[in-house]
Amino acid sequence: MTLTDLLGLLAGFVSTIAFLPQVIKVYRTQSTKGISTGMYVLYSFGLFLWAIYAWILDAYPLMIAEIIKGIMTGYILVMKIKGFEE
Repeated sequence: MTLTDLLGLLAGFVSTIAFLPQVIKVYRTQSTKGISTGMYVLYSFGLFLWAIYAWILDAYPLMIAEIIKGIMTGYILVMKIKGFEE
């Protein structure tokens, strides 16, 4: 593994765990009040594009991070669309 791969893994890890507090809060409170639907839709699309870009470049650290972020962002977006607004 190269230094570049390690840097990519670290960057992916840090940017991925940044979403964890929001996911935990939505899960515990069952509320998405104050979360922008438009932002999460656009961000989810951006993650999808980054994952495709990483796949094309065989940049697996980036691809893994984007997929994990996509799962967490998708959970929040689904909860928002289902109407958990309390």
